[in-house]
Amino acid sequence: MDALLDLRVVDGPVAVAIVAFGALSFLWLIARLLIPRPRGRGVLLLACAALAAPALTAAAHWFLVDAVGVFPTDLPREVLFSNGLALAGILLAVAVAVRGGRAALRPRRWAALLAALLGVLALTAQQVNAYYGLNHTVGDLAGSSLARIEPFESSLERGAAPSVPLAQWRPAGALPGTGELRRVQIPNSVSGFAAREAYVYLPPAYAAPVRPELPVLVLMAGQPGSPADWLTGGQLRGRLDRFARDHGGVAPVVVVVDPIGSPSANTLCMDTRLGRAEAYLTRDVVPWIAQRLTVASGPRAWAAGGFSFGGTCSVQLLAKHPELFGAALAFAPEKEPALAKERAKTIDGAFDGDAAAFDAQVPAHFFAQGGHEGQFLFLAVGSGDEEFLAQAGTVARQAREGGADVHLEEVPGEGHSWEMVGEALPVGLERLAARWRLP
Repeated sequence: MDALLDLRVVDGPVAVAIVAFGALSFLWLIARLLIPRPRGRGVLLLACAALAAPALTAAAHWFLVDAVGVFPTDLPREVLFSNGLALAGILLAVAVAVRGGRAALRPRRWAALLAALLGVLALTAQQVNAYYGLNHTVGDLAGSSLARIEPFESSLERGAAPSVPLAQWRPAGALPGTGELRRVQIPNSVSGFAAREAYVYLPPAYAAPVRPELPVLVLMAGQPGSPADWLTGGQLRGRLDRFARDHGGVAPVVVVVDPIGSPSANTLCMDTRLGRAEAYLTRDVVPWIAQRLTVASGPRAWAAGGFSFGGTCSVQLLAKHPELFGAALAFAPEKEPALAKERAKTIDGAFDGDAAAFDAQVPAHFFAQGGHEGQFLFLAVGSGDEEFLAQAGTVARQAREGGADVHLEEVPGEGHSWEMVGEALPVGLERLAARWRLP
């Protein structure tokens, strides 16, 4: 069973099989249109499907992004192309059913048609998942990888073992080869925000008889998304274990939290009528980490981080709360939080049309006030992610003008995906390692 769950779905034999099944499904649908006579009718139906698919894809994209604002930015071209393939497959299947007349009602014909449609949809799903790099294995898709994570236990709390500042710590004996991963529901007693479970990574050094007081990295996922995305798409545990091996078992304590609440929500990572996400992060999450985990104190030892929405949120925390966070790892952030492409829709939706109230909460406002010397901002964007590359450039300029030390990493050949995050994360962590003076 474990071997099945470990099978990769973004590449390898399973991915090749899905692509082959999808391609054969398309060929079968086209053949069912063109082979029966009269062929002119089949050619006409094929032409209609070929023209309608991109038109419907464009219309759906406009509706979701521009009309109702489900997504605040345009979807990547690769994702639109894959969705266009799905629409083309559906239209071809309908055309085959129409073309077949009464014969298409036979159970064997219906079974073949449904199998072909399944192949097309599987191809689309595989291609979209491969672009974003969210689920790497069958276990990720099934959720079994997450189900095996144990709850956070009292033996891992701050008072369960003695500790010393990291600069004074020396390992006494061999450390485990890997860190520990736990899940926990962080209380929301101050904010009342309905967050989903958080995940905590504790590096090998945390298992020492005398623990070092470790730096902290608070991570957030994109929107739509969940904290679990950092474990599947971000492959966080493996990357942190490798980082720890390079640093004598030392790595930051990483807590992946949820400032969104549900896959369809967008809180802007602010306190608005959409939810008190900022209060949850700053007044619930931060105190819980400081009180319950063996970590260092002071903003220089604390960093926020995230991808897309989470990257935007990390910049907001850095800009607005220098008393809590001295650094941020922002992967493909927006220049400011958004509910829709049109700024007015964000202001109307979250601030009842009060533009001044919104302007007073965005990172640009806080960076413009200056006083961010000593802070560090790491920005990373894929070279193919043009829209976010431009926005990251704006964030970099604003942060530098505010006094922060900024590094902008352009990841060659990558788009708005977890693959980009995976390539850039080790670079950002090494920057933090130097800042934190890790071994």
